[in-house]
Amino acid sequence: MRKLLNEELPRLSKEEFIEREKTPIIIVLDNVRSHLNVGSVFRTADAFLVEAIYLCGITGAPPHRDIQKTALGATDTVAWKHFETTTLAIDELKNNGWRIVSVEQAENAVLLQHFSPSNKEKYALVFGNEVEGVQQEIVSASDIVIEIPQLGTKHSFNVTVSAGVVLWEVCKKLGVID
Repeated sequence: MRKLLNEELPRLSKEEFIEREKTPIIIVLDNVRSHLNVGSVFRTADAFLVEAIYLCGITGAPPHRDIQKTALGATDTVAWKHFETTTLAIDELKNNGWRIVSVEQAENAVLLQHFSPSNKEKYALVFGNEVEGVQQEIVSASDIVIEIPQLGTKHSFNVTVSAGVVLWEVCKKLGVID
């Protein structure tokens, strides 16, 4: 087996990416502190052809050098918008028919493996602050809360890991990934 060279990978150009039909998902970052984490989420969003990222509250926005460092150019392909508060972003999303899905440990949360997204819906996936998680106000405003099962002694993943795990599972269930 031989590792493929970058030029052998089937990659979209920036123009092709922008024109391509997107996965009906918007990522909402609720007060994410680390610019490196924000950049990493941009890169993951690019990989899954996510429609956009909403950067809320204290979440950093491009063009910050630490975001650019981990995004590796994804800030040029993935659409994004900054909101003063996450509540403003959620209000806009709800008004435009998006289902709000917070990723958090909460009462009556649905385990990720039991979440059944519909191809007839658009989903806004909310990921929270590295220490506090998703704000209670946003959890309360959500249509559903999903939880990633964990088996060890820690009770959380890094926000970038959570985004990757959830996007993979949701995209797989939506048929975006074979």
